[in-house]
Amino acid sequence: MRPRAHITFASGLAFLLVSLVATPVAGSPGAAAAAARAEHERIVAYWTPERMASAVPRDLSPAGSPLLSPRAKPGSGGGGGGVTGASWTKGGAVLLKTGKVYFTLSGGNWQCSGSIVTDGGRSGYSLVLTAGHCAVDETNGNFATNWLFMPDWDASPASWSTACGGTLYGCWTARALVVHYGFAHAGGFNQQATTHDWAFAVVGPGGKSSTQLDVLGSFGIQFSGVSSGNRLASFGYPAAGRYDGNDLTYCAGPIIQDQYNGNKTWGMACDMTGGSSGGPWLAAFNEADGSGGTASSLNSYGYRSVKGYMFGPKFNSNTQATYNTAKTVTSNTVVGTAP
Repeated sequence: MRPRAHITFASGLAFLLVSLVATPVAGSPGAAAAAARAEHERIVAYWTPERMASAVPRDLSPAGSPLLSPRAKPGSGGGGGGVTGASWTKGGAVLLKTGKVYFTLSGGNWQCSGSIVTDGGRSGYSLVLTAGHCAVDETNGNFATNWLFMPDWDASPASWSTACGGTLYGCWTARALVVHYGFAHAGGFNQQATTHDWAFAVVGPGGKSSTQLDVLGSFGIQFSGVSSGNRLASFGYPAAGRYDGNDLTYCAGPIIQDQYNGNKTWGMACDMTGGSSGGPWLAAFNEADGSGGTASSLNSYGYRSVKGYMFGPKFNSNTQATYNTAKTVTSNTVVGTAP
């Protein structure tokens, strides 16, 4: 609370003049900041422990889609000391840079995962990478609301019981969600959706000390440079099946191309489930101490009839265009045109 001024004004006119100077004028930078802060606090208040506990893991699933529903597993993707879904216990910066995502979409409350990515030093804002289906409804193009990110959830695995106040660092909320036209206008789960399934959330100051999110660190991001056979590590907070959503989980191994999707997306042997969507796939990640890593894809979708595999989009020039736009905007934005 601002301290009381120990000044007595001689006239009502003087008091009026001071009040006019101190009160943000509608449309002024001060008014915009106050409105943004109020919206942040509204979203934080929305996410009560009950709403967090009942939020459903959002999947991008092929049920009823024009994609093939394969009966056999894809070609070789395991081996090489692969990890197909294990609790991350080695600490490191990956804990700070990866977190849980909550949002409201099409009348329901949902949960996903996300990661902090470098934003080029933009003052007052940070960027969170997540899946497109964790930011917009691919069937109608509607944007999510009440979008919230909690870094290092793993530090307090039962913290949903006290919502944002029970986490180590607190919560950050989206000022803007930025997606590509290819996903926003996909119309459902199909090849267009899976090949454009990324989004960037522009978050303002937040947490327990109203700081920029990227003070916790950030991953670099690349839009090319990985190929079949490269070893990547994926992270997320799966919350379906045998997972409870409270433990940072990872997979690691060589990537393949999804032969059932025209080789247009990446695959990895991984049994993470819904809730992990949006978690990063990291190249050049140190699996011994949790350091390093460059975001090169993300957890996107799986086939119900193919157990043990996760798939993600191939980052490309469309991803880069979405990212570049996210570095400049403060309102929901669709980037690009029809593929």
